[in-house]
Amino acid sequence: MTTDRYGRDVLRAPDPAPGAPRGSAARTRGMRTSRPQVAETGLVVEEVTTGWVGAVVRVERSGGMRVVVLEDRHGRTRTFPLGPGFWVDGEPVELTPPAGPSAPAAPTRTASGSRAVPGVRARVARGARIWVEGRHDAELVEKVWGDDLRIEGVVVEMLDGVDNLADALADFAPSADRRVGVLVDHLVPGSKESRIAAEAVRGTRPGTVLVLGHPYVDVWQAVRPARLGLDRWPTVDRRTEWKHGILDQLGWPCADQADVARGWQRILASVRDYRDLEPALLGRMEELIDFVTADAPPTP
Repeated sequence: MTTDRYGRDVLRAPDPAPGAPRGSAARTRGMRTSRPQVAETGLVVEEVTTGWVGAVVRVERSGGMRVVVLEDRHGRTRTFPLGPGFWVDGEPVELTPPAGPSAPAAPTRTASGSRAVPGVRARVARGARIWVEGRHDAELVEKVWGDDLRIEGVVVEMLDGVDNLADALADFAPSADRRVGVLVDHLVPGSKESRIAAEAVRGTRPGTVLVLGHPYVDVWQAVRPARLGLDRWPTVDRRTEWKHGILDQLGWPCADQADVARGWQRILASVRDYRDLEPALLGRMEELIDFVTADAPPTP
């Protein structure tokens, strides 16, 4: 039979040996009682049983209890029950939830890094559009640039693959006040994507279409690998479908399209703002937004 020598607070000093006087200096010397500490965002703490050191990201409810989410210096997160069992600056603490029902301060920046404009309603949609290849591209653009695009009145639409670009441009008929910005995956010299894009734009009016892209096989790679605890994205054999190969090397389920969708949601959830994306994507998206929101030149 074992005895819980520490009770609920794992940082308490152990009880004295049998026969030792309860008020003795031997028992009181060195005892360290946990002090209450509000789990404020950004507070760096150590969880004593695992040695996990991280900054407080948030406090939330999970399974009927309050938990604290900690993020380490590599961007990895772990969740622990709120309460005792933590150290702050070498002292034992009992983490408590942030006090009061007051609403958090409004953010001063959007996820893209732009200045936030609280209370501004979305602008009526412009005639201009930004097109992306697929759902994952659209969801990533929404997460990072969604606030900016709503204020600017820019709609993002899916092409379902760059192979459809020429037909989509012919149907849309871009003009000076109906510009189209296109974000393409793997847009590098000599690639299939670059040839398709050049041919599609050739039949449009100059200055009405801008096709830009990033060098990655898929937009997944535009997420910094450190957000997933990686030094770099794995290399996938050319004979293997890229997303399935990535999931397999990450040790995630990869049997079917449902697994791919769940894997992408895990990757997307790791993105907090523009700082979690590669510059090769950030710069191209900013250029496309500038292009479709610029004032149309005066008619000669």
